[in-house]
Amino acid sequence: MADRLELDYNNMLAPRLGGRGLTPEALDRAAETFRAVHADVERRRAAGQLAFFDLPYEDRLVPQIRAFADGAGQSFDTIVVLGIGGSALGTTALHHALSRPFWNELDDEARDYFPRLYVLDNVDPSTIAPLLDRLDLRRTLFNVVSKSGTTAETAAQFLIVRDRLIRELGQDGYRRHLVFTTDPERGALRRIAREERIAALPIPPGVGGRFSVLSAVGLLPAALVGIDIEALLAGARDMDQRCRTDRLADNPAGLFATLQYLAHTEAGAGIHVLMAYSDRLYALADWFRQLWAESLGKRFDTDGAAVHRGPTPIKALGATDQHSQVQLYAEGPFDKTITFLTADQLPCDLPIPHAYPEVEELRYLGGHSLGELLRAELAATAAALASHGRMNMTIRLPRIDAHAVGQLIMALQIATIYAGALYHVNPLDQPGVELGKVLTYGLLGREGYAPPAAAEPDPRWVAR
Repeated sequence: MADRLELDYNNMLAPRLGGRGLTPEALDRAAETFRAVHADVERRRAAGQLAFFDLPYEDRLVPQIRAFADGAGQSFDTIVVLGIGGSALGTTALHHALSRPFWNELDDEARDYFPRLYVLDNVDPSTIAPLLDRLDLRRTLFNVVSKSGTTAETAAQFLIVRDRLIRELGQDGYRRHLVFTTDPERGALRRIAREERIAALPIPPGVGGRFSVLSAVGLLPAALVGIDIEALLAGARDMDQRCRTDRLADNPAGLFATLQYLAHTEAGAGIHVLMAYSDRLYALADWFRQLWAESLGKRFDTDGAAVHRGPTPIKALGATDQHSQVQLYAEGPFDKTITFLTADQLPCDLPIPHAYPEVEELRYLGGHSLGELLRAELAATAAALASHGRMNMTIRLPRIDAHAVGQLIMALQIATIYAGALYHVNPLDQPGVELGKVLTYGLLGREGYAPPAAAEPDPRWVAR
């Protein structure tokens, strides 16, 4: 069995789809375009404009993380990550994929005495208050993740947690229950870390939140719960090396980006579904949604022209969503691609017993396994979609382990940069998000920020 991620894109091509989909000739033409895209990305990388490329090769950070995880981190039964967006989604994806299922419900021995992990990625008090009420704060470490230190949601969580820690542990005792992951030099959290002697790890200045999972943002919580971060980074390095070629057929990230771009611009399929055929991979689809949407959905192109451009990413879970979404995918508008995400080898399997030999509807299942059933469901769904002329492809991991997940994460991040070049948009900024942040500051009375102009709703258009 190969140890490399595979991308099977047969069902994206017209010969497999009854004439719909992409022609092999279109892909051949795109291969020439990709050479220029690849050269531009390599130039920007060499100029230091794409700092996430350097994360798998960072040889100073892992020892820092290991020192904290194997030292102070061993003092806690529970880790709580305070963050939102890119400060949380990557951590959740790693935890769901690489920790044992139902992690927080396992006893200490079953977790090999690693701590429980919670990720608070929203500010809904009906979630946060009950969790804080049930935690033993004397045995809990809070990891506050914000590069700028000004993210309103994370800052609010931090202030609430800090107040509870001080009330429980006193002014001197609360600091050791905090670790900041933030800018190495600037920002509110870095200043507080210096003044109050709170442990802190750096997020490289050129790494944005949605590209930060292979920095301390994702690696620290992963290491704290026993995930093999060295293998994760090794997988990312292997994928990076595969993507150094400008030959499209040999570059998995280039193929994924190019196929999605052509499907959108030449075949009208601007909705990109990532459908995981494993519960453990589902959170990676959630992480991908932010990566693809926030990077590629832009009002202006790189020349400043208004374009309102970008695909819409959707997450789905197989086989669950075969019973809720696939009807639309198969017979609805031809506006979607479906990328299946699977693994050749699942972490475990369950045999299906032989029973009720007289009942045909049950007899055929005996002697198979749930893993076989899941693989059959994927193959059948892919074939059914192809028979309806629906473009789909499959990303196949050799197994669900740290090395394979590192490959996948790096492939999708690199693909996002290639796609930005193909769409002619900047994949590193998020001006649409920033406006919402500014208006929130104004509504909450932050100095120097004005609330949006008041506009009372017209009662004629309010249903009561």
